Amino acid sequence: MNKGSLIISLDFELHWGRFDKTPLKGNEAYYHKTREVVPKLLSLFADYKLEVTWATVGMLMAENLEEWEWFSPALKPGFSSPQYSAYDWLKNTRADHHCLFAPDLVREIIRTPGQELGSHTFAHYYTRVPGQLAGEFRADLLAARHIAKEKFGTDLRSLVFPRNQYHTEALQIAGALDFSSVRTNPGDWFWQDPEKEGWFKNGIRAADSLWPLGSRTSFQPANPSPGFPSLVPASRFFRPYQQRLPWLNRMKINRVKVEMETAAQKGEVYHLWWHPHNHGHYPEQSLQEVKIILDHFLRCRELYGMQSYSISRFAEDQLPPGRD
Repeated sequence: MNKGSLIISLDFELHWGRFDKTPLKGNEAYYHKTREVVPKLLSLFADYKLEVTWATVGMLMAENLEEWEWFSPALKPGFSSPQYSAYDWLKNTRADHHCLFAPDLVREIIRTPGQELGSHTFAHYYTRVPGQLAGEFRADLLAARHIAKEKFGTDLRSLVFPRNQYHTEALQIAGALDFSSVRTNPGDWFWQDPEKEGWFKNGIRAADSLWPLGSRTSFQPANPSPGFPSLVPASRFFRPYQQRLPWLNRMKINRVKVEMETAAQKGEVYHLWWHPHNHGHYPEQSLQEVKIILDHFLRCRELYGMQSYSISRFAEDQLPPGRD
């Protein structure tokens, strides 16, 4: 029987991931705390010998506004609604740059053993928002590859789509630009059509993190289709710590532990993901939750031989012989 696999992927974005939903003013301390948490997460992952993919917004890799402009593509997204454009937002905002740019943390990620620098597109690009063209998305991914290669000497191999929005053409473009692997959504109906958000779908997702409302979250690996990257489904979003309702935290953690152990016993894959900024409000409690999960992984590794993978190394490991 195959040994089980644990994949962890983090969407590293700071305020680029929330510019169209949440004002920056008043939330600066949240991102300052996030910056403090990232080295602590890296230290934990190194201590536990875990491979982790940090899907990072390309804009975050810039040093300042001048460098941001230098690496930005000439072809910008033509969203019908400009509220979805990170370019329009920044040009109309006086922003605390510590909430946007973090090349120092990117260097720490690269220096930490087992950590993969992946892509979360250059401009937190939404591929299912109306008004854009395929060439605009291609230009965005090229800009992400350019800044990662020129500044950090890194070839990006894995891709996570912002807001989990993707479609067939976007996957083909990613494959044509040498992205070997992409995180995709769980198969349950409440994870489909992520651009159509609403209170009901979001409520079901939240409830499913406590009780099993969807299908089993672990999966068997599948070979990629020609012309496409390997598709690596997410299993579970690890939700932020709740101060006022501590019983929710216990249920959430127990659900993850049960799902992880099921994957380990069955020789399947379990893919956990979250955002580093999810630890911005209660960093000490949040990091303790992460440690509980990692301790359970050690148990699964000792009992069942469960292995840790980044997204790209998992995809490469699953390729048939003679295929690269």
